[in-house]
Amino acid sequence: MNGQKLIYGVIGTGAIGGYYGGKLAHCGKEVHFLFHNDYDYVKKHGLQINSCDGSFHLDTVNAYHSTTDMPQCDVVLVSLKSVNNHLLRQMLPPILKADSLVVLIQNGIGVEKDVQEMFPGVHLAAGLAYICSAKTEPGRVNHQCYGRISLGNYSCPDVNRVKAVVNDFIDAGVKADEVEYREARWKKAVWNMTFNGMSVVLNAQTNQLMDDPDTERLLHHQMLEIIQAAQAVGVKNITKDYADAMLDMTRKMKPYSPSMKLDYDFHRPMEIGYLYSCPIEEARHAGASMPMMEMLEAELKFLDRHSQP
Repeated sequence: MNGQKLIYGVIGTGAIGGYYGGKLAHCGKEVHFLFHNDYDYVKKHGLQINSCDGSFHLDTVNAYHSTTDMPQCDVVLVSLKSVNNHLLRQMLPPILKADSLVVLIQNGIGVEKDVQEMFPGVHLAAGLAYICSAKTEPGRVNHQCYGRISLGNYSCPDVNRVKAVVNDFIDAGVKADEVEYREARWKKAVWNMTFNGMSVVLNAQTNQLMDDPDTERLLHHQMLEIIQAAQAVGVKNITKDYADAMLDMTRKMKPYSPSMKLDYDFHRPMEIGYLYSCPIEEARHAGASMPMMEMLEAELKFLDRHSQP
């Protein structure tokens, strides 16, 4: 960007987009936020970020109800639930420049592939958010712990653009780094595939799952299955020790309900496709079976079908 300041857009201003976009705006970056249900509230009251790293309030927010009213952006942070990615066909084009970078801060395996098929020429990167954050009321994000974001370049030819975004996050007080795309997606899946699904089927927070010796042992076996699948599809730098590291990290977390648990509790569709179906299928094509994850996937599909209003 030759020293030029990046203009950011946020699609999906919830627990994730609200936090990362809020941090960027709080430190002086130009950020434009797309809201759905919270639009009127935020226009009137601003955006509150309650954070373990220091709370703050954005009195004035560049808030919009439609991307057709937003300016074109250099970087678009997409933190929609992946079940709503079909909406990107209409949402993204009005705010894209020829060289815009779209960062998909979403969970799962395969999201970039499908979005790239929608937008063949658009530059994409994965955003891996290692954060405990929730939004359960209008205009208020509750950040409980962690907060690092890693960017994995998927199709952006300008490597300096990705580095510039990482540096902007660091300037905003967010721990950020650039990582290898495929490795990062599968490493994130080791935690997501276990704790998201288990929290739903057992109606438990992370601490309850970790405090029970039977579920802790089951979580460990599940993680090993995912690691073996990741190795089968060609992921490097992931060994059995990674499961122990993820469990140790979770022990230090405050009691937390993962995003899928909140979706289920509030009768919203769960992100089963990219979190379970796609990685299971990718592993199968590589000759690796994931029977524990297939069982969890089936249970979640049953609950998802019977929880919708």
